Amino acid sequence: QVQLVQSGGGLVQPGGSLRLSCTASGSVANIEVMGWYRQGTGKEREMVTLITEGGETNYGDSVKGRFTISRDRSKNTVFVQMNSLKPEDTAVYRCYGRIQSSTDGKLRDYWAQGTQITVSS
Repeated sequence: QVQLVQSGGGLVQPGGSLRLSCTASGSVANIEVMGWYRQGTGKEREMVTLITEGGETNYGDSVKGRFTISRDRSKNTVFVQMNSLKPEDTAVYRCYGRIQSSTDGKLRDYWAQGTQITVSS
């Protein structure tokens, strides 16, 4: 069993910063990709940022230059530093991982519980 647990989030003023973290635990053999998606009220889910096993990073157009993903491979943990936050960044952010299980060797998609980020004055 693989679990993703994320932390961070909350209320921040426009222009402010927040940091999210997400840790994969349990039967983790290999992490192919990990990162975050978000969904605002009445909006489609969109990719925020991802990092691959090889360290390649990908960012949604709306967050490029403001968000930075990083990781601690020894702890199966990824972080996203979010700077210059805007009201349009308000959404539920969910950690995602495509992870190989050490139990059966299969790759599966996993999701954390999600956290609300509200950017408002």
